This record gives sequence, C-alpha cells and structure tokens, in this order.
Amino acid sequence: MSNDGYPMEAILRWPAADIAAAWQRELPGVRTESIEVITPAWRIAKLLADDRRRTLAELGIDSSTLDLLSVIRRAGPPYELTTREITRRTLVTAGAISQRIARAEQAGLVERAPSPASRRAVAVKLTDSGHALIEATVRRLLEHEADLIGGLNRDERATLTGLLAKLEATLHARASPERGDG
Repeated sequence: MSNDGYPMEAILRWPAADIAAAWQRELPGVRTESIEVITPAWRIAKLLADDRRRTLAELGIDSSTLDLLSVIRRAGPPYELTTREITRRTLVTAGAISQRIARAEQAGLVERAPSPASRRAVAVKLTDSGHALIEATVRRLLEHEADLIGGLNRDERATLTGLLAKLEATLHARASPERGDG
C-alpha cells in the first residue's frame, strides 16, 4: 500500500505501463520510456480541459474572455494594460486579442481608451462589471480546481510541480528556434 491507501501494484501497473510493455514485446529494443509520462500527461490534459470547459460554461464565461479579464486583473491597480502588453502576456496573436477585446467591450466588461504611456497605444481597462465577473469566476474556479488536486498532499504537489516545471523547461529548450534546425 502507498501512503495514501492506494495499492502499489495499481500505481505501478496502470494503462500506460501496459502500453509500454506491449510495445516492448512487439518492437524489442524500441525506447518506450516516454509512454509512461506522455500518455498520462495527454489523458490528464484532456480530462482537465474538458472539466475546465464544463466549469466555465456553468460559470457563464468562455476561456478566451477569462484569459483576457484575468491578465488585466492580475496586473493590479488600475487594472489596465495596453493591447500590446495583453498580447505579450497571453501569448495570443494581436488579431485574436483585438477580437477578444471587442467582444468583452461589447459585453461591458472592458473599455478602451488612449494609453497615457504612448499616443499610439490603446489601453484596455476592466469595468466594474468586468472586475466583479473575473473575481467571482476566479474564486469559484480556483476552489473547484483545488478540489481536483485534493488527492495529492502538500509534498506530492510540490514534487509534481517541480517535475512538471523541469519537463516544461526541457520541452521549451528543445522547441527553441535557436537550436538551428528550424
């Protein structure tokens, strides 16, 4: 038994282990160590994405509006960013950001104005309605998602966080255009 009551054989022999064993049997010598990391990561990502979609639908907000309002709210007072800064912080194209801002403005969640930082820049600021919506949504969403990881204790979350950060950094480094193979 593991520390949290799960039989160790269930933890050690889950579907990804069976998939890896089958490929080792069928293609001896092929490297299969990725299967037990990537297969569950894809499955978990799908489960989390599906859950996030359902939860946001229940909360009455779509993911792109959540992303837009969140990035502005996290910026702190006066809850205003230029369109360029929003694009940089969300890693979404300028065209997509423009569409998101237009929809949010039409819904009364943000307002645009000339930026005090530059004559050519446009500032996007949360309205009172946008501020109230993002705070209520984030509070409920984060509470729900904390419940989703409730099966992990503090040490397990810290270990997983560290491992995921290391894997993400490795993947980013491999995908870097500076590698010279692109």
